[in-house]
Amino acid sequence: MTDEHNHRLKIGVMGSASGPQLESEHAKNQAIALGKEIANRNHIFINGACPGLPNDALLGAKEAGGFTVGISPAFSLHEHVEEYGSSHENDFIIYTGAGFMERDIINIRSSDGVVIIGGGIGTLNELTIAYEEGRPIGVLTGTGGISDHVPHIVEDLCVRKIAPNMVFDDDPIKLLDKLEVAIKAYPLPIHEDGRVIDKKFCRRGDWWCQDTERKG
Repeated sequence: MTDEHNHRLKIGVMGSASGPQLESEHAKNQAIALGKEIANRNHIFINGACPGLPNDALLGAKEAGGFTVGISPAFSLHEHVEEYGSSHENDFIIYTGAGFMERDIINIRSSDGVVIIGGGIGTLNELTIAYEEGRPIGVLTGTGGISDHVPHIVEDLCVRKIAPNMVFDDDPIKLLDKLEVAIKAYPLPIHEDGRVIDKKFCRRGDWWCQDTERKG
């Protein structure tokens, strides 16, 4: 078995669906630029099929001719549109019927790497899930919300380490460059809770083992 990718990378975009970050033209433009760059690299674009910055990124990806997948919290198209107030502009939507929290897990596990842009409580949930599961994370800084405070959240509040598969940049192109390197360099755990179960084998180096052992 090999950890090398032999398929198109799937990049999940997660961020503010509501709140003050949506008032920022800079954040919106950065989201659009991010989506375009994901498409230009022939990666598959994934988001939570929700409004806000992830939807702006979706529009950018579609403008550049990318293939887009939405992971909806809803049970059906009717619930997706009428009850969750979401658009259905993705090329393909998976209706999970799982609600927001469980949808987040499916969204993250469907992505080879995730990008955080802006973000509030919901995005914080996605960030911590991705971190705990060892998913490569790119943080688009300068877009407001939690994206501008991730080191403080991880290191100061949670007393954890910024993992080497977590990368930062305020330029969407440079961020994706870094994220592609992280995806290749740091293979994912091979099963659920791999960060804890695999720690005795040191599958991903000293940083992995030390961090999980400190967690206990």
